[in-house]
Amino acid sequence: QVPLVESGGGLVQAGNSLTLSCVASGRTLTMGWFRQAPGKEREFVATINWNGGSTAYADFVKGRFTISRDNAKNTVYLQMNSLEPEDTAVYYCAAARRWTPSSLLDDYNYWGQGTQVSVSS
Repeated sequence: QVPLVESGGGLVQAGNSLTLSCVASGRTLTMGWFRQAPGKEREFVATINWNGGSTAYADFVKGRFTISRDNAKNTVYLQMNSLEPEDTAVYYCAAARRWTPSSLLDDYNYWGQGTQVSVSS
C-alpha cells in the first residue's frame, strides 16, 4: 500500500491559480493526476515518470497545468493556472507500479481520496 494524501484544493475565481500537492507514504514511480466532475467519468489530467524527466498532459490542459515532483519529500504537485469553471472537479492523485508515464486509469494501483477544486465564473 502507498497511501496518498492530496491537498491544496479550494474555491477560486476564473483566471486564478491553485497548486495541488500529493504526499505519498513511501517512494513512488509513475504518478498521475486525474479529475472527476459531477455526473462525469474520471479523466486523465497529467502524469510524470519516476524521476520527473518525462511528463504528459491531457489536451484540455493547453499549457495551463504543470506536474512536478520532489522525490526527497515523496510529493507530487499540480500547478494549475488560468483556471476555468470547466476545471471544477474532484482531483485525485494516483501512483502506478511502472517506470514510464501513463494516461490510463487502469495502469494506476493506488489512489488518494481526492481534493475538491471549484472555479467560479
